[in-house]
Amino acid sequence: WSASICKTMAAKKNKSHKNTLMKKSETPPDLDPASASEEEESVYDSDGYDDEQSEDSNDDDINDEDPDSDDEEEFEDQGSSDEDEDILEKQREDDDSSEGDVEILDEIEDYEAPRTWKKQAKRNVAGHEKEITSKEANWVHADDLSSDDEDEAGFGNRIGRIPLHWYDEYDHIGYDAHGSKVIKLDGKGDRLDQAISNAEGFKRFMVDDALNGKEIELSERQLELIRRVQGGAFAHPEFDGNPDYIDYFSGVDKEISGLTSGRIERKSKFQSNAYERIQIQKLLEELKEGKITIDQLRGKMKTKDKNEPYLLWTGDEEDELAMRKGPQHLPAPKLPPPGHAESYIPPDEYLPTEKDLKEWEDMDPIDRPHGLLVPKKFDNLRSVGAYQHSVREAFQRCLDLYLCPRSMKRRLNIDPESLVPKLPKAQDLRPFPTTKCIEYKTPYDGDVAPVIRCVSPSPDGNYLASGASDGIVRLWEVQTSRLLRSWNISKIVTQLEGKDAKSSESDSILTITSLEWNPNKLHHCLLAAIGKCIVIIATGTGNADGSVVTKALLTPAKNGGKVTNDRAAKAVQWKAMAVDDGKPVSAYDENSGPIAALQTTREVASVRWHKKGDYFVSVSPKAGAGAVLIHQLSKGNSQQPFSKNKGEAQLACFHPNKPFLFVASPQHVRIYHLVKQSMVKRLISGCRWISSMDVHPTGDHLIVGSLDRRMVWFDLDLSNTPYKTLKYHERALRSVGYHSKYPLMASASDDGAVHVFHSMVYSDLMRNPLLVPVKILRGHTVTNKLGILTIAFHPTQPWIFTGGADGRIILFQDI
Repeated sequence: WSASICKTMAAKKNKSHKNTLMKKSETPPDLDPASASEEEESVYDSDGYDDEQSEDSNDDDINDEDPDSDDEEEFEDQGSSDEDEDILEKQREDDDSSEGDVEILDEIEDYEAPRTWKKQAKRNVAGHEKEITSKEANWVHADDLSSDDEDEAGFGNRIGRIPLHWYDEYDHIGYDAHGSKVIKLDGKGDRLDQAISNAEGFKRFMVDDALNGKEIELSERQLELIRRVQGGAFAHPEFDGNPDYIDYFSGVDKEISGLTSGRIERKSKFQSNAYERIQIQKLLEELKEGKITIDQLRGKMKTKDKNEPYLLWTGDEEDELAMRKGPQHLPAPKLPPPGHAESYIPPDEYLPTEKDLKEWEDMDPIDRPHGLLVPKKFDNLRSVGAYQHSVREAFQRCLDLYLCPRSMKRRLNIDPESLVPKLPKAQDLRPFPTTKCIEYKTPYDGDVAPVIRCVSPSPDGNYLASGASDGIVRLWEVQTSRLLRSWNISKIVTQLEGKDAKSSESDSILTITSLEWNPNKLHHCLLAAIGKCIVIIATGTGNADGSVVTKALLTPAKNGGKVTNDRAAKAVQWKAMAVDDGKPVSAYDENSGPIAALQTTREVASVRWHKKGDYFVSVSPKAGAGAVLIHQLSKGNSQQPFSKNKGEAQLACFHPNKPFLFVASPQHVRIYHLVKQSMVKRLISGCRWISSMDVHPTGDHLIVGSLDRRMVWFDLDLSNTPYKTLKYHERALRSVGYHSKYPLMASASDDGAVHVFHSMVYSDLMRNPLLVPVKILRGHTVTNKLGILTIAFHPTQPWIFTGGADGRIILFQDI
């Protein structure tokens, strides 16, 4: 812009000198700092423009006789001002004289002006040009807005159309053409500083260039363009908004030229030719004969060309035959492709021996391996003769196609993989136990280790209780696998029942069949089922608060209890034990060891606590109506909920939230409402013998393990039949269980393996539970056809404890 402006202004300056310095008398005001504010109003204030335009109009009236003012008048048609132009021209002359970098042309003829277009005049009716007084053509000024002229040195920002906020954290705002950083503009100051600097007149027309990080001063031409846009005029004064119409037709008006005005069209143009008459006659004949319809003539239906070639076999023959009328077409079955026996060079294993040939002669051709064909080996293909049974086999083939009945079978093209449910990866379902970490070694006398029948961790997860076939309950520390206490419950129960311990070792040693820690964190006691007794053991592991609560809870049991129900009094008796078994584990507890026993009429198979830790249920399968007993520890009382025996009860457990009692027989699970004293539902398991049972923490799901290798999942809200039946183990299931916090489920079997499942139960009733097998844990050895007999999840961690017939207790962790 600066170069073109300087050249144009230099040309105007020379022209003004040649015209006797007409405008020299009109001295434009200088743009000094004192008059900066007034100049701003003249540029940006519309009221100022109106005043100036009124003055300019008076000047124009005075200078109408100036022959050189045609250019100015044409420029004023777009809404410009002579006074503003004079001011800008004066500033350009001052800049040119101060800088001295622009060479002023002495003569206007040496300056190469841009080309101009002469406006083409319109023609009248007679074809003559209109007489239009044309003004002298203006100098057309064209801006070169290419990026190369704007930034020849290449120091401008070259990042392109990239958001500038990407460089907010950096001290630069991009890179130039040389690869150098474009530093941000510092020291701009606030709005007040900018206003002061503008008022001083040094930086009145500065624009902040955010892309290049610098301030740019607007030139006079740019200010003029802004003023014209604000005034509603075109930006460039050279632009003609209403140009004269240019008739690009090279000749005169054809309507009045006389070349084609008197011409008459030929008669043959309105008549059809002979070929068209023949085609119309053919179409009419076909329409009368019914070969075509009026829709085909109108183009609504396409006619098939009989001479058009078509494919004989398109692959749709079977579909066309199936859609046609009449009996359904049944395609003939295809012959199997030839095998290795039909080859002229068959492998040696396909060549029959003499013994095979004799056997084939006694057999029918249908029963032979290759029918009538006897595999033979030839040196080359030319040595192969004609097949002697070809006519016979072709005749049999024709009989098969003609006589044998066939039926259409529709096959579904379904990908087998699409039928398999898409399960998530096991790595995405962590955490779950994966690795054997700690082993708890049971001390024993003799050559054979005692069988671990049951394990139960404390609610805080710091201690573990185990019961074995030697009748001893052992207390372990989970983190260190250290044996803290051991109580010989078998010896105590034997003395309680009045048996002679010296009579026989096999009769005196009783096996602990069930063991469970109190689920309440403040109740530090556990239950052990051994023989016909249920022993209440104080663990001595409580803290300051837990020891006080446990002491108050066990006080009625120490006093011998009091059974108020007559039927329950016949089935169970509470007996206190004055046994001091040494110092307790915790310094806050006073008692440690067995404190009371509940003696029943039959052997106890299972004991389970209620979630609150006050009630517990015991099962004696051979006790008849008194097989299921409910006991309350805080009152030392017992109840017999059933007066009749409906099947032989094997297991029993409480619902975690509702007053429901689950009682499992060998094949069914019955749910009883303890408040209403009625049966709610009977679950049909489909198992032969139920061995274990556990309820989900939400109380809406139940799993059952059986001795016939089945693990059955029941959805209590869905149906009384199994929701899923899993059969992954090779031998009988001994124990199943849910985790109290994590979506985990596990099953143990006599095959020495523990199967861990991811069992996610959703709160949305419309969504089915997600059950995915994630890990198989192995670490126990099968002893006397017995594997893992008991499992128990850690209450707070995704760990699992396992106890087996090999006398070992193993802790598997998620590592």
